[in-house]
Amino acid sequence: MILEDFHVHTNFCDGKDSPEDIIQEAIKRGMTRLGFSGHSFTAFDTEPCMSLDGTQIYMAEINRLKEKYHGQIEILCGTEQDYYSDMTTAGYDYVIGSVHYVIADGEYISVDHTPEIFADLIHRFNDDPYKVAEEYFSLVADVINKTNADIIGHFDLITKFNEGGKFFDEDNSRYVSACNDALDSLLETGKPFEINTGAISRGWRKTPYPSARILKYIASHNGRVILSSDSHSKATLMYMFSECEELARSLGLRVVTLCSPQEQ
Repeated sequence: MILEDFHVHTNFCDGKDSPEDIIQEAIKRGMTRLGFSGHSFTAFDTEPCMSLDGTQIYMAEINRLKEKYHGQIEILCGTEQDYYSDMTTAGYDYVIGSVHYVIADGEYISVDHTPEIFADLIHRFNDDPYKVAEEYFSLVADVINKTNADIIGHFDLITKFNEGGKFFDEDNSRYVSACNDALDSLLETGKPFEINTGAISRGWRKTPYPSARILKYIASHNGRVILSSDSHSKATLMYMFSECEELARSLGLRVVTLCSPQEQ
């Protein structure tokens, strides 16, 4: 059983709980390793991310807690680096690279904030959701180059509000082509893709990111995966990890972990 989770948000960004509260919950659950991944600062949208000053306080606090809980649980200090963030990633133990925005009409529009904002994004692309998908996946294809990440975050985040095909058909040839092109680029990096349960725990999806079709594609190309809760609350640490580990193994996917900083 996997007892570690590296995609965890705190009240330093858009999470609910303090780092120490989350650590204490992790210890209660018998977790062996816990990685925090505060959202990197984005000047154009400061609501979900750490502030500039808060980023430094966050790093100092996580490093303090590493020492305090040494011997009880291994703590890692990471960041979820947005594609459009200009923040340095120096000093972090690891980086998750993610795309949360597509530029339309000169504005950064979130793909995962609300269904209404996503609908507006499609409208800005002449009501063509596949054009949005093509733009989104062109960014995702470059996310490792742009962020130098260790983990590929929620690869098909664009589907967060698409349960039941609400906005587009995920089997459409344009969508599949754009998606597969991005997969091919990222598979070459050797970096692991998240199996991310965050949208399930928040009630938006019934299955994890990426979709089953995408996971099968990753498996067929010898790609690797890492389990992530994308937790914004201590209550959802390791959310549905048992089910996701079983899914990964049924598809022949290699589930990997992060090296400890001293092992890198």
